[in-house]
Amino acid sequence: MSTQYIQNIGVFDSGVGGESVASAIKQKLPESNVVYVSDSKNIPYGTKSPDELYELVEPILQKLAKHVDVIVIACNTVSTTLAPRLRKTIKVPIVAIEPMVKPAAEMTSSGVVAVCATPTTLASKRYQELKDIYVSDVLVIEPDCSDWAAMIESKKIDREKIARQVNDVCENDADVIVLGCTHYHWIEEIIKEEAAGRAQVLQPEQAVIKQLERVLSQTV
Repeated sequence: MSTQYIQNIGVFDSGVGGESVASAIKQKLPESNVVYVSDSKNIPYGTKSPDELYELVEPILQKLAKHVDVIVIACNTVSTTLAPRLRKTIKVPIVAIEPMVKPAAEMTSSGVVAVCATPTTLASKRYQELKDIYVSDVLVIEPDCSDWAAMIESKKIDREKIARQVNDVCENDADVIVLGCTHYHWIEEIIKEEAAGRAQVLQPEQAVIKQLERVLSQTV
C-alpha cells in the first residue's frame, strides 16, 4: 500500500482526548500532515443530545474537510451518534471510532466485560447494535464515568475514584475493560495499574489506524 499522495489527515474531538489518536497516527504515518481540531469550548460532549452535537460538529467538519483528504472522528460520542448522518454531508471520507465491544467479547474468559464510556455513547443506537451483535452472551458492565472527561480536561485526576471504579468492575468479574472515550486514553496507565492481573484494557487507536490506512489506500 502506498499513501505518499495523501498528506492531510484531519482528526477531530471535543477536547484533548483525540490528541492521543492524532499522535498515534503521526507516529505510524510520519509522512502525513495531521491536522487536529477540537471544540473545547463546548465540552462535555458526552451529555449532549445527538441534535445538539450535530449543530456543533457539522460546521467544524465542513471547514476541516476543505483542507484534508480524510477525517478521523476521534470521539466515540460523535461517532456512535452521528457518523452516518455526517457522512451524508461531509465530502471527504470519515473514519469513525467506537467502543471495542467485539474484541472484548472475543477476549473475555469470565464472560464479563466493562465498557467505560460517556452517557451519550452508552445511550446511542450504534452502541446498542454493537452489543446486540457481539455481546449477546456476555455480561456488560457500564460504570458511571460521566465525570472522567471533565476530570481529564481540567487536569484534576482523582486517582482514588478511578481506582474504586476499576476495582468494582474487576470484583464483579470483568476481565476486559473497554475505554470507549478517547479522553480516557490519558488515564490508561492508571487504569492498567489498578486492573493489573485482573483485567486487560482495550482502546482503539491501532484499530483506527488500520481502518485509516485502508481508506487511504482506496483514496490514492
